[in-house]
Amino acid sequence: MSGSATLAFFVAHMSGADFFGLVVSVVVIGYLFYALVRGEKL
Repeated sequence: MSGSATLAFFVAHMSGADFFGLVVSVVVIGYLFYALVRGEKL
């Protein structure tokens, strides 16, 4: 099984709330990393 097939299988078996939480977590972590790289004060 390839990585993309495993990811698709995992996402297909998630509930809507789990998927929404995953998306929000990725966005927040991405923003924090961006702020860290730019050296902003939060």
